[in-house]
Amino acid sequence: MLLEGKVIAIYCIVDDMFKGIGHKEHSKRKLTDSEVVTTAVVSALYFGGHYDNARGYMKSKNLCPNMLEKSRFCRRLHALSDLLVMLFFQVGEHLKAIAGASSYIIDSFPIPVCDNMRISRCHILKGKQWRGRQASMHRYFYGVKIHVLVTSQGIPVEFCFVPGSENDVQGLKKIPLHLNPESEVYGDAGYTDYKAEDDAKDAEDIHLLIQRKHNSTRPDKAYQAFIKEYMRKKIETSFSSIKALFLRKIHAVNFEGFLIKILLFIWAYTLDKITPNLAT
Repeated sequence: MLLEGKVIAIYCIVDDMFKGIGHKEHSKRKLTDSEVVTTAVVSALYFGGHYDNARGYMKSKNLCPNMLEKSRFCRRLHALSDLLVMLFFQVGEHLKAIAGASSYIIDSFPIPVCDNMRISRCHILKGKQWRGRQASMHRYFYGVKIHVLVTSQGIPVEFCFVPGSENDVQGLKKIPLHLNPESEVYGDAGYTDYKAEDDAKDAEDIHLLIQRKHNSTRPDKAYQAFIKEYMRKKIETSFSSIKALFLRKIHAVNFEGFLIKILLFIWAYTLDKITPNLAT
């Protein structure tokens, strides 16, 4: 069910963030950047990423009576791509500041741009670096892998994109991990990198609590293995909820548009979690 109160709450957060960073736009614009971003978030939260449906909803409910036509809306949204990333991380920084020294979970999931049989005809991506393997499902995919850091409540606060062929250790090196000292980060065995664990502990006082393989030279005790497995289940629940927002295929004309839609799905899930369930 679409809740107008929820949409208004999301708009208020986005608009306050734009004002907080001193964002300026042309005074003659009838549709503000805050309304553009809110409409895009609504498309991800309720319409599987279809901008047209979100545009129609926002106009029909008189939430954005001066809605742009599709091509102009997409151009405006793409022009705001860098700001979208910045605003997401700004929300994440706020949540991390509230949590203080806390527990987080990191994991990744693949997002294919096309079926394997259509790789040769794919226009969005080209190259072997995008071909990866999803070990848990014993299958290959062609696309990107996204690494997401979530709070113990399952709310995303950081992310990074990597080519599908890169392993989880590379993702661990690329994600910011801007956390308070004494924070704990849980991850599966794919993130095993003893040097990274030692460096994080020595430099930032961040504890990387990675699940151990059976042949690890730093084996876990039984209670440690249990806690790590318990914590990892929380991020799997978050990933399932985020992927539930996807349609069977993410439609995009170019790679930038593809990444923007993925970001919108993650940000929509985050904003949905931190805004109250207001009635219409």
